Amino acid sequence: METYGPYDPTVDYVPGPAPRPNRGHTGETPLWRPLHMTRRNFLRGVVCSGVVIGGSAYLFSATTPARADTRAVERLVRLTVNGRARSVEVAPNETLATTLRYRLGLTGTKIGCNQGECGACTVIADGTTIYSCSTLTHRVRDSEITTVEGVAGEDGTLHPVQQAFIEEIAPQCGFCTPGQVVTAVALLNRNPNPTVEEARLAMSGNLCRCGAYDHYLRGVMKAAERV
Repeated sequence: METYGPYDPTVDYVPGPAPRPNRGHTGETPLWRPLHMTRRNFLRGVVCSGVVIGGSAYLFSATTPARADTRAVERLVRLTVNGRARSVEVAPNETLATTLRYRLGLTGTKIGCNQGECGACTVIADGTTIYSCSTLTHRVRDSEITTVEGVAGEDGTLHPVQQAFIEEIAPQCGFCTPGQVVTAVALLNRNPNPTVEEARLAMSGNLCRCGAYDHYLRGVMKAAERV
């Protein structure tokens, strides 16, 4: 009888039980499976082999000069701060603000946001203001650094900026004042006769939570007349 539809492969098989496969040996245990092999023994062997491989890599590995140099980064750094050479031990990931405050004792530099946004940690490096909280000490090891402690004269005479800020009652809580002073000093060193807009732009990187921006701005303009 002719059939229609898709081909059915089962018609080619002989009815009855399937023939027993020939393993080539007598017995129920396959040849590929070792005797006494259990799941526990298998896992134990995997763990032991991993320990052996890892231990051999540790024992026979030699420290290359490049790795030794990386781990032995010079920690003793020579800094020039406020005209004075200072030698200090510094970690590779240490910020300049941390070095100034906790290693050199120059606590006039404040750490506010610790994200390079508020300007309380501002210092001068080679004539340019930088946020010391986001600057690694190793990056400025060859720079001339000036903090708020180095702004006044050697005899203790206040800088014109400091005196003008006092007269204009610029500091309120005073936390941002060191950064404001350093920024204003850097501005007048670079531009002794700034306009109001130039002074406002230069001071814009320093946040004052008390809102005494006009007081600081008037202080900058008064100090410009005395520099």
